[in-house]
Amino acid sequence: MNDVIIVGGGPVGLLLAGELRLAGADPLVLEASDGAVRRSRSFGLRGINGRTSQSLRLRGLTEEFSRAQKEVSGVSRLLKGNRARGHFAGLPLVEDEVPSGAAGGFVLKQHVLERILAAWAIGLGVRVRTGCEVVDLVQEDSAVRAVLADGRSERAAYLVGCDGGRSVVRKRAGIAFPGTDATMTGRVALAELADPDAVRSTMHGPGGMVQTSLVPGEISTMEFDGGPGDRDAPLTAEEMQASISRVAGVDVEVVRFEGGIRFGDNTRLAATYRQGRVLLAGDAAHVHSPIGGQGLNLGLQDAMNLGWKLGLVVRGLAPESLLDTYTAERRPVGERVLRNTRAQVALLRPGPQVAALREVLAEALEIPAAKRHFIAMGNGADIDYAPDATHPLVGRFAPLPLVSEDGRALLVARGDEVRAAVKGRVRLVEADSDQAFLMRPDGYVAWAAPDGETAGLAEALAFVAGRVYKVKRPFKM
Repeated sequence: MNDVIIVGGGPVGLLLAGELRLAGADPLVLEASDGAVRRSRSFGLRGINGRTSQSLRLRGLTEEFSRAQKEVSGVSRLLKGNRARGHFAGLPLVEDEVPSGAAGGFVLKQHVLERILAAWAIGLGVRVRTGCEVVDLVQEDSAVRAVLADGRSERAAYLVGCDGGRSVVRKRAGIAFPGTDATMTGRVALAELADPDAVRSTMHGPGGMVQTSLVPGEISTMEFDGGPGDRDAPLTAEEMQASISRVAGVDVEVVRFEGGIRFGDNTRLAATYRQGRVLLAGDAAHVHSPIGGQGLNLGLQDAMNLGWKLGLVVRGLAPESLLDTYTAERRPVGERVLRNTRAQVALLRPGPQVAALREVLAEALEIPAAKRHFIAMGNGADIDYAPDATHPLVGRFAPLPLVSEDGRALLVARGDEVRAAVKGRVRLVEADSDQAFLMRPDGYVAWAAPDGETAGLAEALAFVAGRVYKVKRPFKM
């Protein structure tokens, strides 16, 4: 029997699989497509924000992402150095000064992202099977069984649905998915206009949004027409041409068309991220408008949070109740992202009232504190898993640029007494600081105290490394 089955071999499923492998579990990834189908649906660029970049740096992956980003034409104008960049409903967010230890983001095609994560995960020993469509699942007393389209089945102690917004796993597990229906239609196509200069790219046009220059060779539009209808119907050149003409307010001719996709702002959040032995991550747990590019990052952070926890439980080093902290920590983050993406869609609507609201918000964003707030929100840098903690570091991302390629928790402290006390699944990092802290495998701080204080450390060590973790003796830092 497998330790964990991951349904879906996209970026979230692959990152989760690697995290589980680092945690000592043996995951099996089941991907429905044969690879070529997934690549053919990869339109536009995928943004890796500052927080996710920090997570990838933990695993030593940022150099690979930097090399891949250089292959993307025109990306230098989107990201420059280590400046915090982005937008909120088209209102620019640029800050020259970023916090110490922060990381710049990346922009690249999704199939390139998947290629890097697949190579990393497979290199760790992860098994990935393509052409395996999961059509049903059955929860048993001590396992869960995934039923494949060809009649075969696979069993595992746990199963994680990373199978997108139409998740079969979520539906078969009976997890509610409340939210709001789409109000707009977005279209992205590989296309070329007879007169490219006839259309001016804008996020706030009189008929909606049109972009002809963000990604070379692609054109995108967004219209507030009640939703995309049948998203699976092929997008045609005629439909794309008509949409561009309506939004731009001028007649255009599409002279090259190589396919496209539709999207909407259907916004939903799973009632829980866990139902027994079944868990959800990525779009299977939350869907929303792609405006702002937060969806991929939200899912990748799900994977970072879940991987080490599920690994401990599967290995019998932690009780099942540890998995309840996954929903408790990640679902509120999902709620915040859904809220701000709904707000961004509202701000993109055409009309004088919304235009006035954008102008007022643009003025507010000139206030440095307000700008920092919005930048942190868009980059996931405002996440706090322990808002009621007495120490300001606890629950926040580690304040130092650290690397843990083996996925272990890190105790950042100083002194021989600490070295004698820490072993196994927690690694000591010497730091010349008057603050000591324990970093979870996902980069967040589980415990912190001024030098010389150790109250709560033993409990935190057990939380991040398992109940069999032992501290040799009481000690002082």
